[in-house]
Amino acid sequence: MGNLEQEIKKKDKRKNIQKIILSTIFAAGMLGVAFVAPNVLSVIKQLERSSKRKKNLKYSINDSFTRLRERGLIEIVEVNGKKVARITEKGENKLDFLDKHNFKLKIPKKWDGRWRVVIFDIKESRSKTRFLLRKTLSQIGFVRLQNSVWLYPYDCEDLISLLKADFKLGKDVLYLIVEKLENDWHLRKSFNLPNSTGRKS
Repeated sequence: MGNLEQEIKKKDKRKNIQKIILSTIFAAGMLGVAFVAPNVLSVIKQLERSSKRKKNLKYSINDSFTRLRERGLIEIVEVNGKKVARITEKGENKLDFLDKHNFKLKIPKKWDGRWRVVIFDIKESRSKTRFLLRKTLSQIGFVRLQNSVWLYPYDCEDLISLLKADFKLGKDVLYLIVEKLENDWHLRKSFNLPNSTGRKS
């Protein structure tokens, strides 16, 4: 495996551990600092069904915990003489983003021939939200037709409703189902869909 592949795997692993730490603290409300590593380790072991490299995992958890604290995603406060960790508003936003980043849509065996188009018009004052929405759509697998027009071939209405609610966008985002789109051969090719003759593009 090349150095680049290894580096990407390392980053993904670190991101997953950070997400588990944030999720664990978020679910608990507040969690004693001494209990963070054991709780997170327990979750990881359940996910991986393996207790190998326990020492390395503990180091990775402690390292990720420190990074999250330095970035202001979690904070340490004292309650009844004990140090506890709690997630900040910035941390909750990061957790939301990580959830969307990891979102995977189920792809049906057969395409129904319809395109799903997402159109949005978000004010300049909410440019950060607009950027996050574009990034999320791209990560999920949408293709950009224009900056505010994105396309996907499969049913994703529930996901778009979720994104609208999470980003508090409401009527700023429209979800369309298009029966026919002219000159869509390059889009079919992007998604490896059959062309008008029924063959794969």
